[in-house]
Amino acid sequence: MTACLADTIDPSFEILSPEEPAGPFVFNSPHSGRIYPRPFVEQARLDFETLRRSEDSFVDELFLDVVAAGMPLMRALFPRAFLDLNREPYELDPRMFDGRLPAFANTRSIRVSGGLGTIARVVGDAQEIYPRRLTVAEGMERIEAFYKPYHQALRRLISRTHRSFGAAVLVDCHSMPSGPARDDHTRADFVIGDRYGTSCAALVTEALEHELSARGYVVVRNKPYAGGYITEHYGNPAAGMHAVQIEINRGLYMDEATYVRGADFYRVRADLADVARQLFELADELAPPRAAAAE
Repeated sequence: MTACLADTIDPSFEILSPEEPAGPFVFNSPHSGRIYPRPFVEQARLDFETLRRSEDSFVDELFLDVVAAGMPLMRALFPRAFLDLNREPYELDPRMFDGRLPAFANTRSIRVSGGLGTIARVVGDAQEIYPRRLTVAEGMERIEAFYKPYHQALRRLISRTHRSFGAAVLVDCHSMPSGPARDDHTRADFVIGDRYGTSCAALVTEALEHELSARGYVVVRNKPYAGGYITEHYGNPAAGMHAVQIEINRGLYMDEATYVRGADFYRVRADLADVARQLFELADELAPPRAAAAE
């Protein structure tokens, strides 16, 4: 799928399901959508290529082989610059809107202050998207039409998986700019986020780190990405509901300037499929004790 403009986006997401689910794993790609609503692009002050800077380009394709291995993959078709699914439903910046936001909106989060709420104010290096304020009705319409249906479907998918296997593991898939090294002199290939051990069982994080490291990648945990709203919201290890975020360095698989797949794209894709298959060995260990006792 190439990036394009469309008058409408229907459906706005897809769930690619295996013929027969083989384990408790669900993969999710909420930021790889590349169908841009034409009215959104036409009203933006930025050109199309600049708007794409917040895309997790090709991440859904990198994980596509998990479907044939027996694991569902859910992906948004609309872009993050239009609506960010990895935020609270009403994490909104009042400076962006002409009118008063509902009292229940979260207007003071760190993400909102940085311009990266549910409806982002900026992309890239703090480049403003809009030349004017949006109406509150415009914002609410996006949330109702795109955000809520996506999360309702994701919640059903996770619940169905949990009922079938006694546990569910949501693997939330993202990418990060290659950029300069952070914190130390090592530039990570992968960052695994588990909200500092609170969103999933340690054995999941440890298995991901081990399998990726064994394939020669530099892997770090939680810094600078510990996991966003999705990881925090859906992770409840005590109930057998686990969520872990994977951030992939875009320099591994694409040309960040031209938005094209790199020479190593299919090698990375094959490695990720192998890592996903290795996770199956954890299935019996993930169900909480009460589920095991009930069997």
